[in-house]
Amino acid sequence: MDSQDQARQTLTRQGYHLVGSGAVKPCLWLNRSLRGGDQCYKHHFYGISSHRCVQMTPTLECNHLCLHCWRPIDDPVPGNEPMEPAALLDGILQGQSKFLSGYGGAKTTSVNRLAEARKPRHVAISLMGEPTLYPYLKEFIELIGKRGLTSFLVSNGTNPDVLDDLRPTQLYLSLNAPDEDMYRRVCQPTTDLWPKILESLGLLSEHKCRSVVRMTVARGLNMERPEDFARIIRAAEPDFVEVKAYMHLGRSRKRLERKAMPDHSEVLGYARALGKALGYELEAEVPLSRVALLSSGRIPRSLGLQESQEL
Repeated sequence: MDSQDQARQTLTRQGYHLVGSGAVKPCLWLNRSLRGGDQCYKHHFYGISSHRCVQMTPTLECNHLCLHCWRPIDDPVPGNEPMEPAALLDGILQGQSKFLSGYGGAKTTSVNRLAEARKPRHVAISLMGEPTLYPYLKEFIELIGKRGLTSFLVSNGTNPDVLDDLRPTQLYLSLNAPDEDMYRRVCQPTTDLWPKILESLGLLSEHKCRSVVRMTVARGLNMERPEDFARIIRAAEPDFVEVKAYMHLGRSRKRLERKAMPDHSEVLGYARALGKALGYELEAEVPLSRVALLSSGRIPRSLGLQESQEL
């Protein structure tokens, strides 16, 4: 068995449904929501229903090996040719539907939420890898919109030329360091990509969609110098900033110790210091996910996509 076959088997065992060069995987929040439980921070912050959210990626490749990443990024990934957007989206939605079929006979399943889940409304392009490495990303996002779905795109900002031409519902840039030295240590890029990240932050202020800078903070790694983070975030003028705790899960356990995981009070304290330096307000928090939301106050945070609240 070659390394690519081993990688496929690993991903399949972990619940990934491979579609061409990409994949779809239901998250634990979809499972909780279908059973009438709580929903993820995207619901509390922006009104996204977890049971109607499709978590996917158009590519498994990444040009970072971030210390805090819990995805199986250490192993070689399948080298399949990129699929055309329509085939990829069809395959992703079919994979999601296949996952949902297992909930039909369970007594713990919310009947109403399962019916809603079979008609997804949102695509989170954030599962694994760096989506801007997929050559048809613009067309893919446009197709999502044409089918009546909203989209969140999470990027590490290393391909500003690609980002500048994209119009998802909400664009995320992950920022895990305030300078190049920390960036190289935390994100372990494949080449000199820091100037590209600064370029992406610069274009965010002129972008025509909702924007978020997302920070994953780890104790003893990058949970420091909020004023320096604020300095480079300020140039991007994002609508929101998310500050989320590193979670000691998956492959990250081989790179970081459990003590690197901050508790929620530490996340809130750091978010408040960052917000003060930025002039942003702490607008929301989800203690279970250890995440805080800072808002510029320019736009409402909710997309108004909440569905049934049945418990």
